[in-house]
Amino acid sequence: MKSILKPSHQCIIAKEKDTLKATINQLETRDIEAMPVVEDNIFKGMISKQDIYKAYFQSGQTRDEFLSATLVGDIASHGDLYIDEQAVFENTLTTFKGYPILAVVGPEKQFLGIVTRFDMIEQFESAFGMKKPGVRIAFTSEESTGRLSRLADIIKQNHANVISVTTFDETDKLARRIVLKVEKNDNIDKLSTKLEKSGFRVLDIKEV
Repeated sequence: MKSILKPSHQCIIAKEKDTLKATINQLETRDIEAMPVVEDNIFKGMISKQDIYKAYFQSGQTRDEFLSATLVGDIASHGDLYIDEQAVFENTLTTFKGYPILAVVGPEKQFLGIVTRFDMIEQFESAFGMKKPGVRIAFTSEESTGRLSRLADIIKQNHANVISVTTFDETDKLARRIVLKVEKNDNIDKLSTKLEKSGFRVLDIKEV
């Protein structure tokens, strides 16, 4: 998580007593959709363009009256839109709740910085090896002790350079799907044949 954390001193934040006029100006000037609301270095919630527009249409006030008289603290929401500094990145993607950013906090909700949805998606792309060309081999394996060790032996024997390995079906099913991406070489057919002979069922081989 620390590798994609934008630290607090680099973040654009709003305070609870900021007017919405100043806040919407910040959002538009910086070309961002949302900001964390931080008071005395404590994370309080989020404020976004969508929050401001929604509150304005419900206010019954003129645009200028609403933006000048309403404070960030009056409409800030999503005080639970944060993750702990020790969180692992694969557990965070579903936490965004439609917001483009997520606060990272320490003890007592001390504001440490933000991570963006864009950076999180890039992390997943890296985990799947999407930015490096190679050969994608999808196959299934029975759930039994030593299967991944056997897979590692097969990869080593066939001199395959691994780009990524991803497993699916983390359930009580008897078979697990595995997607292996390796650098393209002349041993792909031999690798596939060896997988089949070792009890792995190859589903698809594709150059990507």
